Amino acid sequence: MSFVASKVLGKQLISRSTFCGLGQIRFHHPDPFNPKATKGWKAALKEAEIPTTKADEETAHALHMGLQGASSIDDKTIPTFSRGELPHFAGINTFMKAPFVEDVRNVGGYDATVVGVPFDGGCTYRAGTRFGPQGIRRISALYTPYNYERGIDLREQMSLCDAGDVFTIPANIEKSFDQISNAVAHIASTGSMPIILGGDHSIGFPTVRGLASVTSKNIGIIHVDRHADIQEKDLDERMHTTPYFHATNLPNVNPKNLVQIGIGGWQVPRPAVPNMVERETNIFTMDDIEEYGIEKIAEMALERAWDGCDAVYMSYDIDSIEAAFVPGTGWPEPGGLLPREALKLVGLVAAEGLCGMEVVEVSPPYDHADITSLMALRIVVDALGSMVSHGTLGKHKDIIDKPYVPI
Repeated sequence: MSFVASKVLGKQLISRSTFCGLGQIRFHHPDPFNPKATKGWKAALKEAEIPTTKADEETAHALHMGLQGASSIDDKTIPTFSRGELPHFAGINTFMKAPFVEDVRNVGGYDATVVGVPFDGGCTYRAGTRFGPQGIRRISALYTPYNYERGIDLREQMSLCDAGDVFTIPANIEKSFDQISNAVAHIASTGSMPIILGGDHSIGFPTVRGLASVTSKNIGIIHVDRHADIQEKDLDERMHTTPYFHATNLPNVNPKNLVQIGIGGWQVPRPAVPNMVERETNIFTMDDIEEYGIEKIAEMALERAWDGCDAVYMSYDIDSIEAAFVPGTGWPEPGGLLPREALKLVGLVAAEGLCGMEVVEVSPPYDHADITSLMALRIVVDALGSMVSHGTLGKHKDIIDKPYVPI
């Protein structure tokens, strides 16, 4: 079998035939055994630089708490009762099997705090996002804290806890909003970065309201979605189509620092559009993404979100991704981001540091084989991984200058 590569150099046609025979030079790929040739090889070398201190501590703790395994087991790090990361199919499903902090006054001891918001009272079509936090936590047991390409280990290089879920009120949107704002404000006030697992996108207003309440500084928002979500009301209430109308009414959240990426398709209600124009938000459609590319879109988004701001919050709606990859959502829309594009975008945005983030609209009842929950999980850990890689995790702490005052 032969591979023939031809190219035009000026007006001269140069043909190269490369065969699998001995002595032939392959022009079409680098030498995979040269450590400088591939990122994959560099990543393999980097693993040795990562400590195992916390993993060793976890193993010792598991043996102490779970009793030594049976004498027939050769691996003496295995306890009788499952404790810690392994096996992935066992244990209590906190997010990434992070410690559950029952006393929420203690979340300040962690770099980031995961909190679930099981709420779908703002849905205007398919409900089920109240089960989103459970679904994401369940599939998170699949992952290890180590990422090969980035050469990082979240267990070793940051601290993460799970504070459980906000007590939402299924029949009352506004009371649920107050509960959500209080929860996020409390977490943020301690210096821990809030990571919110939704829930429908109506929670995008109370989450930002909670964060904005503990700082006098300005906050920008990067909102990734297929839908504009900036109507004042929908069905006479503040539904999941309305969060950014109300979030950008907050005194330290300027609509000119709201960046909306992926907007388009057949599910952008016309009442939202005049608000986008009047408030001069920054809108990038899928056509913009195709024209400019993910890197340039991220660059422009960061420039607008950070302009005059001291921190940026990321709201990621799972339906921004091509519907074929995320069936478990309330308003699926074909033509969105591919998973690799989405993860690239998240990594670039998070690299500059975030004051908080949310992933919303995961509806497990409509999911298949947990693939939507898995994508949501990946968005969160990629954001954390990017901040750890770039040394920006915790950058937000300087903006927290007001005490938590519950609603």
